[in-house]
Amino acid sequence: MYKNVLKKKSAAIKKTAFLSFACLPLLFAGTVDAQDSFKGLEHLFTVPKHYSAGFAKDAPLIDGELNDAVWSNVPWTNDFTDIEGDKQPEPYYKTRCKMVWDKDYLYVAAVIKDPDVWAYVKNHDEVVFQDDDFEIFIDPLNTTHQYYELEVNAINTIWDLFMPKAYRNNGAGLTSWESGVRSAVKVQGTLNRPSDKDQGWTVELAIPYDKLNLKKSPAEGDFWRINFSRVQWGTTVSKGKYIKNKDAAGKNLPEHNWVWSAQGLIAMHYPERWGYLTFSPAADGGSQTDFVMPYGEKQRNYLWMAYYRQQEYLEKNGKYAGSLKELGIAHDFMLDGKSNTLDMEATDHQFYLSVKASGESTVSINQEGLVKVLK
Repeated sequence: MYKNVLKKKSAAIKKTAFLSFACLPLLFAGTVDAQDSFKGLEHLFTVPKHYSAGFAKDAPLIDGELNDAVWSNVPWTNDFTDIEGDKQPEPYYKTRCKMVWDKDYLYVAAVIKDPDVWAYVKNHDEVVFQDDDFEIFIDPLNTTHQYYELEVNAINTIWDLFMPKAYRNNGAGLTSWESGVRSAVKVQGTLNRPSDKDQGWTVELAIPYDKLNLKKSPAEGDFWRINFSRVQWGTTVSKGKYIKNKDAAGKNLPEHNWVWSAQGLIAMHYPERWGYLTFSPAADGGSQTDFVMPYGEKQRNYLWMAYYRQQEYLEKNGKYAGSLKELGIAHDFMLDGKSNTLDMEATDHQFYLSVKASGESTVSINQEGLVKVLK
């Protein structure tokens, strides 16, 4: 059952992989010629959100109440937006979260406003997004491989997945991985009772670092890639039960996907599009506006641009392009006043891209989207 659902999820990702939207503010700042290479991909290069987590001297009690003093120290994220960003209307229910950390755990608290709270998936590692849910995606190594997904519904059913690589690269989620997460949910209202109106539900989670294959705790200056998603189904009521809205053929209408940092397309499994989480030694998380995008992250945009162009070329021609020239991409470009060189080696079935600049580490990507920093 899980495999079939994951295949459907993967198919949706592939279908929306290279849609073009209206031009939006971009993360890169190169020359005019270089920017031409990004035309039609602007939706994949909007600036991700950033959050600075505060350090918790006293860990919160995981009870779903969110009334521990530690939570009052740190700000909420912005309200969630549609997964596609400004292309779609703002969500009609509010969602937001906040984070703190200590030497053992990342703690997440979320508020999900909803006048009709329901959940029916009860078994661990069932497909929780078949209910309304709250989801966390974490790539602590920033490689877009070996990342993690956690889903929870309003009855605190957990689905945790380890992703060796993304679905777009023929990856498969491993449900055998156990996150060790501690979680609790509190419903503000009643559960599965359509006859009244609720305020929503809150969730509190403690995610242990040792289950994320990390050898040590985060430190000031470290950052993870992270995003949060809320799945919201449209429903009607039948015989006292919430039923998903159907189309004329009797199939479920698509769910809403509301996220912290807009993905730019209907697909969460683009880790390069997730937000940035930094770790402050201050209880209040320090400044939420002083994050400076590392130069290597800006360079990665050129790798991803070439990666997306290669996927377009493959879809059209049944093979990868053998040169940057075939893709219409320049070998040299300026980025923040510094000269950069983009190189590519390719066969019909594989490619390897790297970008380098004087005084900077070389960054590379291959056809499976694996990003490496070469010291």
